Amino acid sequence: MSDLSKPPLLIILGPTASGKTKLATQVARAVHGEILSADSRQIYRDMDIGTGKDLGEYFVNGHQIPYHLINIREAGEQYNVSDFHHDFANAYEQIAANGTIPIVCGGTGFYIYSLLKGHAFASVPVDEVLRKELEILPTPEILSRFNATESAYHAFADISTRKRLIRAVEIAEFLKNTPDQPFQPESRDIQYPAILFGLQPLVEVRRERISKRLQERLNHGLVEEVGKLLENGLTPEQLIYYGLEYKYITQYLTGESTYDFMITKLETEIHRYAKRQMTFFRKMEKDGLTINWLEDGWNDDRKIQFITERYWEFKNNLAGIE
Repeated sequence: MSDLSKPPLLIILGPTASGKTKLATQVARAVHGEILSADSRQIYRDMDIGTGKDLGEYFVNGHQIPYHLINIREAGEQYNVSDFHHDFANAYEQIAANGTIPIVCGGTGFYIYSLLKGHAFASVPVDEVLRKELEILPTPEILSRFNATESAYHAFADISTRKRLIRAVEIAEFLKNTPDQPFQPESRDIQYPAILFGLQPLVEVRRERISKRLQERLNHGLVEEVGKLLENGLTPEQLIYYGLEYKYITQYLTGESTYDFMITKLETEIHRYAKRQMTFFRKMEKDGLTINWLEDGWNDDRKIQFITERYWEFKNNLAGIE
């Protein structure tokens, strides 16, 4: 059941390197809000550069913008969408009690989708043939097969047990084979009224930003960050699980690839990841979620004005319904 006495969510989403964090913190300053991160990897401590936490952007005009769901787990721990729902609900209640505006910011579309529509993959059918094939494999081979998949589910699947790992492979392969399959989410007790805003840079602009940001992160210690995680006891398999930067830099540091190959592969895969993010956001729209897309050519002031005006209108309409 939704509680219309509590503030609706203001959601800012977009692909990697689209400027979500900077915009969200500026909006938070304008409306007296707090940030709720919807990023499946920023929850981990000591994974700062590779996940793009950019905590310096949470200072706007000398003011610290409060944030939640960042640095709440140790690197190496398992975390899934159910954990996210629990942590999100607690943070949301705190923000509501503070009388501030909850601003969700992130690029993990599945997390955002699940808040509004429920667990998007609950209805993926059982594949008995695939399950029989997987059951005879040792667990490390099943994990390798899962890590080789490319799907929106990969970064936040629950693979903490062999049974759940098999289900994760099943879901990932279903998504790969049926990319146009509509979601049929499970029903939930908690409903969050929300208005969504999206950033969508032109493809060539997005690609340029990704390449530039990758080089900046490498220059500021990204390889060293991954090396330190390995030194602190995380296994290569644990880091590879987190994908992208952590996967390919780990392979470089363990001698599986050269530095030049790592850079080439990283750049290619981050571009592909951004494309998959946009595909997921379009799928969200097909499933009935309206995203107010912002023009990339707008300056920050115009974006902030557009977002704040639409949010207050949405909030007032909800109050009228109540």
